[in-house]
Amino acid sequence: MGNKSIWHDVDSYFIDKLLPFDPTLEHVLKANREAGIPEIEVSPTQGKLLYLLAKIKGAENVLEIGTLGGYSSIWLARALPEAGKVYTLEINQEYANIAEENIRHAGFQDKVDVIAGKALDTLASLKEKGVPPFDLIFIDADKQNNPHYLKWALNLANSGALIVADNVVRNGEVINEQRTDEQIRGIRRFMDMLENEPLIESTAIQTVGQKGYDGFAIGVVK
Repeated sequence: MGNKSIWHDVDSYFIDKLLPFDPTLEHVLKANREAGIPEIEVSPTQGKLLYLLAKIKGAENVLEIGTLGGYSSIWLARALPEAGKVYTLEINQEYANIAEENIRHAGFQDKVDVIAGKALDTLASLKEKGVPPFDLIFIDADKQNNPHYLKWALNLANSGALIVADNVVRNGEVINEQRTDEQIRGIRRFMDMLENEPLIESTAIQTVGQKGYDGFAIGVVK
């Protein structure tokens, strides 16, 4: 049995044991597939990890950069108290519309605010609107802009906030200094920033599973 088969089967085992069948989330995945949205959302076990991180943190105000079809947005919304809020940013208007419908179907339309447009523009607008500082920020969008997203995250975060970034391993390509792919270069610049930024303590975790070989960077804002 190859590594990928083992990764997939172990993920399936954990899902069977720890994530009971969830018709709401299954509906989201089905709706996303039917709409032609790329299957690049977090896996179920990773979605549950985001949920648990938000619960452990006691997060009330969450920022997500990269909505896609709203799968991870719903996981995060489920972790929040009644007055909690998720602001999620999506560049693709069609995806944002589908995410809004999925979020309505899940019953979180009052808890999740889907904002369509370029994230670097909408992040500035959040600052201008006086949105309260965030307790958890999940970065999962175009990787070439990760350094800019990190700057905004530090600017918009509470002291003690969690910053989580997905897809920082890229099948191991993050260590390839010769790659000219802008996504890889963006991740490497992002990691350089984490290395040298005194305002955040960080680590990175490699992951395998249904989504292949990748990883998360996780940091706590001082």
